[in-house]
Amino acid sequence: MSLKERSYSVLVVSSAEKTNAVLSTLLTGPRRHPVRVVSSVSEAKRAWSERSFDHVIINSPLPDDAGVRLAIDTASSHRTVTLLLIRGEDYEDIFDKVVEHGVFTLQKPVSLSILTAALEWMESAGERLCRLEQRTLSVEEKMKEIRLVNRAKWLLISELKMSEPQAHRYIEKQAMDRCVPKRDIAEEIIKTYT
Repeated sequence: MSLKERSYSVLVVSSAEKTNAVLSTLLTGPRRHPVRVVSSVSEAKRAWSERSFDHVIINSPLPDDAGVRLAIDTASSHRTVTLLLIRGEDYEDIFDKVVEHGVFTLQKPVSLSILTAALEWMESAGERLCRLEQRTLSVEEKMKEIRLVNRAKWLLISELKMSEPQAHRYIEKQAMDRCVPKRDIAEEIIKTYT
């Protein structure tokens, strides 16, 4: 699926009507759906508890908080990309707090072209996070399989008095002969000897 065919859920946290109007215009269309706009950190937390979002855009400051902690928390989520819009006088201080957490920042006022580019960067970063998450899951699955096969080998060693190379070869040969993954053979061995 190409990037143009994907759809991203967006949470906008902003109490500024002008910014909300601009963002609503930019976020309209099939690529960004659903778009939810809230005006405070407490509303954003409620929205976040109902569902996670692919993109979070926070226009700081908000009536109940600056939104810095919210930006860090949402950026720490698996696949969420967070953009924090910051007033010029607060920019350096807040940037230093959030940059290490992967929060994108823009200094206000922001031009329409920069904001459009930032939304595209968020899509790109989201795709990268998605691929990294998929790789992480496949590595975790592989590690789980290795642990399972090792457990089965140790059962063969203790129960059938095989050596470690013999147990390893037995599991590999059974998997090849039966055309099944080593994981299936390991699970059968564990079931048999426990």
